[in-house]
Amino acid sequence: MDFHKYQQQALKTDQVPSGTENDVIVPLLGLVGEAGSLLTEYKKHLRDGSAHKLFKEGIAEELGDLLWYIANVTSKFDLNLQEIAEGNLKKCLNRWGTKGKDTQTKGYFFDKDFSEQERLLRQFEVNIIEVRENNSVKIKLFINGKQVGNDLTDNCYSSDGYRFHDIFHLSYVAVLGWSPVIRKLLGRKRKSDRLFDEVEDGGRATAIEEGISALVFSYAKNHEFLEGVKAIDYELLKTIKNMTLDLEISQCSLSDWERAILMGYEVWRQAEKNLGGRIFVDMDAGFISYQGK
Repeated sequence: MDFHKYQQQALKTDQVPSGTENDVIVPLLGLVGEAGSLLTEYKKHLRDGSAHKLFKEGIAEELGDLLWYIANVTSKFDLNLQEIAEGNLKKCLNRWGTKGKDTQTKGYFFDKDFSEQERLLRQFEVNIIEVRENNSVKIKLFINGKQVGNDLTDNCYSSDGYRFHDIFHLSYVAVLGWSPVIRKLLGRKRKSDRLFDEVEDGGRATAIEEGISALVFSYAKNHEFLEGVKAIDYELLKTIKNMTLDLEISQCSLSDWERAILMGYEVWRQAEKNLGGRIFVDMDAGFISYQGK
């Protein structure tokens, strides 16, 4: 039986049909009550152990009652249970993936149809060197031995390591196959296509990427810079998704973003601790790693 058919059949047994008094509040209260009954069954299992012979049957009955009330509330709000179930599964797959968030996946290749000169480098080495000039701590970024971009400071009253934030852009390249910032630094903008150059590689996309890096950094700063963290807050990931809805990167899932963020911060913590170092970006493998000082 599919969810749509179940919803239709369940509605035939509704004792408080739509249009009558309390037609919505009754099934809502029923959901709360049955959730409590489910917990009661589990409490009996904890208390009585194997003596609670009908534990599975009791759990199945309470879950069935919950399903009935869910279907009833769905009908009362003129929704489709089948569509809700499909939407929820899509959301879960987007958030966690099909094989778990720790599974290594290959990167994305949004520029595969462009010339080699307009593609992001698939594999490259990065060297970050910290220098002190005029009482200011700066870092210099070298890609394949050539310095790119301007010297960076923390741009902050206190030292918090944000000067190493290009590592986050590099992790986006490795895992997501995307970074307007790095594409600009490498001179790899897709100028052969005016629309791509303007939209995907332009100033707005660059500002969005920098905004994401700053947003995640604020979050990470309050969570030990993600050391020991295995999952990123769902609302933060949704915010990032919403910020990039109109860009090619919208194809990437929340689990992709989570992996890029966690992997980037793993490298960032080592670079910040060692005041720089060598980094390897492998877009083919969807991986970024710290190689040492």
